[in-house]
Amino acid sequence: MSSQPVAAPNRLDAAVLKVAGVVVLGAIMSILDVTVVSVALPTFQAEFDASYARVAWTMTGYTLALATVIPLTGWAADRFGTKRLYMAALLLFTLGSGLCATADSIGQLITYRVLQGLGGGMLMPLGMTIMTRAAGPERIGRLMAVLGIPMLLGPIGGPILGGWLIDVASWHWIFLINLPIGAVALAYAQWALPGDRPEPSESFDFVGMLMLSPGLALFLYGVSSLPETGTFSDERVWLPMLGGGLLVVGFVLYSFTPKHPLLDLRLLRDRNLTVATLTLAVFTIAFMGAGLLFPSYFLQVRGESTLDAGLLMAPQGIGAMVTMPIAGMLADKIPVGRTVPFALVLIAAGFFTFTQVGTDTSYLLLCGSLFVMGLGMGGTMMPVMTSALRTLTNHEVARGSTLLNILQQIAGSVGSAIMSVILTNELNDSPVIPGAIDPNTGAPVTEAGLAIAVERDPALAQQFPVDPGLLQRGLEFVANSFGAVFWVAFLLMLLTFVPAFLLPRRRERSHLLDDEQGDGRPAAPVVMH
Repeated sequence: MSSQPVAAPNRLDAAVLKVAGVVVLGAIMSILDVTVVSVALPTFQAEFDASYARVAWTMTGYTLALATVIPLTGWAADRFGTKRLYMAALLLFTLGSGLCATADSIGQLITYRVLQGLGGGMLMPLGMTIMTRAAGPERIGRLMAVLGIPMLLGPIGGPILGGWLIDVASWHWIFLINLPIGAVALAYAQWALPGDRPEPSESFDFVGMLMLSPGLALFLYGVSSLPETGTFSDERVWLPMLGGGLLVVGFVLYSFTPKHPLLDLRLLRDRNLTVATLTLAVFTIAFMGAGLLFPSYFLQVRGESTLDAGLLMAPQGIGAMVTMPIAGMLADKIPVGRTVPFALVLIAAGFFTFTQVGTDTSYLLLCGSLFVMGLGMGGTMMPVMTSALRTLTNHEVARGSTLLNILQQIAGSVGSAIMSVILTNELNDSPVIPGAIDPNTGAPVTEAGLAIAVERDPALAQQFPVDPGLLQRGLEFVANSFGAVFWVAFLLMLLTFVPAFLLPRRRERSHLLDDEQGDGRPAAPVVMH
């Protein structure tokens, strides 16, 4: 048998798919856990006798942990090797899941969720690194399409799975289910992932860590407090945002000094990476921020159950699964600047339908719009990520994927906070019902608040008879409030076209293997085994 390296085939062979299976399994665990917990918040309120603002930190704490650990991933991957670090992240996430199921207070649950997030935060950037190296330069698009599957299924399958587990068992099972999956993923990773060579020569950037990780955590803490306070003037919002922002700005100025910074912003000198990152950030703010409110519309305006709301979101995932494999193949053959704008048109068209939502908008129209948005999403996210990583060398991939993930995490948190604040402020403008006081909070009851409560529990209308016309006015106000939020998301989606038109429109050579041989020419991809 010849000892010369053989060019990898264009299709994804069994050896590469074996590696991809490990990464997809880990990503499904991490992403599902974010959305599964979202449907359990009312259960946590009743179980731990805590306010909504308090139990919401089971999600916020997880997000902050993600943001804190992601910057460390690039250095740690170089230092310890991607296989060992990926398995350590899987183990930490699985142990955190087990501890969450044992929590007997809301404080313990939040603490264990932070521990879970420290493991989960490393799974996605490490997965992108492993898969990019496994695919070789000619198959990045197709392999990134595979990685996109859990990113699409998580927001759809999470609410359905979480609602079902809570209904048939208990809230503990939304965490316990990760234990057997984690055990399988660890065994699978040990068998399937090839060993890699750690590079312990790089020094760890302690100064950068002391600025970036706390800075991100503080900034996102302030952003996450916005929906609860409803205003930037509250010191819980502006003070951590200011302190965190100053630390992040300080890190940006400092990061060009050390040879190996914690987050390598020098990579942004690559035009493709910069344009793709900007496109992805604006897209994430608009799509992910408003996307979290689609199920809320079905729950609060249409009175659907959590399980039914999750099922109504399924067309979006189906649409994405239709186009994602196609988009992956096209990204390997056609410059993404020629395909992504068309996908964004589909998303914008779907968003426009939701700007017109009312109390009785046709489900056929809404589900059709979600399907069209899914078609567009499947043709957007992974091609943009492929464009970002294609021109990086093998050594830069870990740091490039870390940079992409941290900026996407920030954009998602900012988008969610912006949309939540807009919706909260819109609902707060609802007329107050004279003499009606909420017995739990002591606050006046609004027409919109009462309408939402009755939609959730129709029995309330029997216990406390009210004018049906008042309930209808309140429900229409809530629907109009959602429409206003979706208008903001629609305008932000239109803004995404600006950087998208700057994406590469000509075929460019991959630099993935440039650092594998010293003459500057790309080496041939090696056979994966």
